[in-house]
Amino acid sequence: MVKHEIIYQHPSINLADVYAALAYYHDHQEEIRQQIEEGENFAKQLQGNKPSLIEKIL
Repeated sequence: MVKHEIIYQHPSINLADVYAALAYYHDHQEEIRQQIEEGENFAKQLQGNKPSLIEKIL
């Protein structure tokens, strides 16, 4: 199960923490998606016309 894998990878949290995080996510999906999109747009603005290091290598 994914929840148990999360607990294994992050021993400082417990199963209740995982369920609380999942419940919060499900109650606020649109808000979270919007914040992610805003962060990505901000990162693109900061980058401007400069190609990424990966693009330079390729």
